[in-house]
Amino acid sequence: MPEYYDFRKMVYKNKKDFLTINSISELNRLSGFGKPKHPLIGLIKLNDIKPSNSEPINQIMNFYTILLKRCPDGKMKYGQKYYDFDEGVLDFMEPGQIVSTGEGSDQKYEGWWLVFHSDLIRNYPLGKTIKEYGFFSYAVNEALHLSDKEKAMLIGILKNIEEEYNTSIDKFSQDVMESHLGLFLNYSNRFYNRQFITRKPENDDLLLKMETFLDDYFDLDKGLELGLPSVQFFADQINVSPNYLSDILRAITGQSTQQHMHQKLIEKAKELLSTINLSVSEIAYQLGFERPQSFNKLFKSKTNLSPTEYRSSFH
Repeated sequence: MPEYYDFRKMVYKNKKDFLTINSISELNRLSGFGKPKHPLIGLIKLNDIKPSNSEPINQIMNFYTILLKRCPDGKMKYGQKYYDFDEGVLDFMEPGQIVSTGEGSDQKYEGWWLVFHSDLIRNYPLGKTIKEYGFFSYAVNEALHLSDKEKAMLIGILKNIEEEYNTSIDKFSQDVMESHLGLFLNYSNRFYNRQFITRKPENDDLLLKMETFLDDYFDLDKGLELGLPSVQFFADQINVSPNYLSDILRAITGQSTQQHMHQKLIEKAKELLSTINLSVSEIAYQLGFERPQSFNKLFKSKTNLSPTEYRSSFH
């Protein structure tokens, strides 16, 4: 029996060191589950997976993965930290992400493991919109924490998928599967937005870290040394994934990370333009712009004034 995939490796050195799994059939064969009943989708109950004491194996899975799990003893642990909402946790992975089979342990999980290939939805609306579900690229510790009611609702959809999976394939099979998947993802999106609201202390801490980092970055003239901070760079500094950061900021402030960074940058630019005698070009370089023209364009788009016009308003 296969090991349970409970740790996502975020950094790797060489893809040659990883086992690449391209299809549901290949996953089933390697896991010992036999031939799948549908070539493009698979559904496994975690209760049927027995822990293994073999060495960890790093793998690249070229299909979508959804894990809905809970720990019967009431504890849910990722890495070295326990998380709340022990009723259940939902984790998403997009094709090409890396997972690692952990060493065996006595801890057992209950739940579902859903996998599906992008070919299943390629010719459907979901094939075009699935990239809009940013949670497929969240980090493992940014999983969706489910209440009992939410978990029951999603399990109901999974049971419908299971029933369809065990039905002989006909010309409607793919249509029905795509409909169930779309409903599952829409509910997941709703529940994630609920989590951004109900986990307010954690979110406030994240916002404070972000504000502190941006203030320090511009106050210490890091722009001269490092240039403008990217969303990825910023997310790395506060240990979250870029998509999770932007989604949580939208829920709190109505702005994406990029928009929030621009707002802070413009505030700092206004301060410099009104208090010091550096030229507009010198201020642009100090803030991290490679070209003053780029600074002028951004400033005017946010304030309807050029930097020079803004400075003149104080005289």
